[in-house]
Amino acid sequence: MLKIKSERLSLETISLPQSGLSLLEALFSRRRWWTTLVVLLGMAVLARLGVWQLDRLEQRRARNAAIIHQLELSPLALTGESLPGDQSSLKNRRGSAHGEFDFSHQIALLHQNWRDTPGIHLITPLVIDGTSQAVLVDRGWLPTDQAALENWSQFDEPGPVAVTGFIQLSQTLPARAGDVAQRISAEPQAEWYRVDIEAIQAQVPYELLPIYILESPPDESIADLPYRVKPKFDLSDGPHLGYAIQWFIFSVILGVIYVRIVTKKETDEIRTEDDSRES
Repeated sequence: MLKIKSERLSLETISLPQSGLSLLEALFSRRRWWTTLVVLLGMAVLARLGVWQLDRLEQRRARNAAIIHQLELSPLALTGESLPGDQSSLKNRRGSAHGEFDFSHQIALLHQNWRDTPGIHLITPLVIDGTSQAVLVDRGWLPTDQAALENWSQFDEPGPVAVTGFIQLSQTLPARAGDVAQRISAEPQAEWYRVDIEAIQAQVPYELLPIYILESPPDESIADLPYRVKPKFDLSDGPHLGYAIQWFIFSVILGVIYVRIVTKKETDEIRTEDDSRES
């Protein structure tokens, strides 16, 4: 945070000796009123930026509280039953599902880094037991040298599996007219830049749930590929309080500097007039 040395203004600093004008009259005199208004406007803008940062702080705290609430909920079992209409209420909640992976429709999520090393994430449909539905599972990270399609089979997990992890939302860009049609390709794609569930749905033979699971490591270990790592949540207040204090300080400094400049000019003019009378 920017460190600013504050100085206490004495009454002598802001008084106008030997003058019939008060400080307020000097600030709003005919030759100076517009400058004073500009300075006041600048102070108001700086103060408003401080208030904006306080608003951002409250929003961050509300977001943190929502994340903590989601993490404290019991895991949601994905059994093919209807999900809440507002899927955003499920984000970051722990979820679980039982079924079998369909590796024939597995895809890669490109440009995924782990510890500054480039690679991919394997995204695999899990066909839920007893249903014709599936949920996409982010099974973890592979380095670039293992990212070729022919290498994927060595990481297969055949047979019934139980998956646990964190529920995530479909990744889409801001909607525009015709976007859905453009995202859905006539040819199946093995490589994707986003987990766009609506677009991926077009290349699988079963219904996908509108959310996917970021799989957690089974034993808190990430020793085996694909690496599965729990998401990290920044639950701090961030820099917003510090930024708010800075903007408020800048607002006060602007006003103090302007008052001191006006006071000095008025004092200098009075002394000049006095010197002229004496000569």
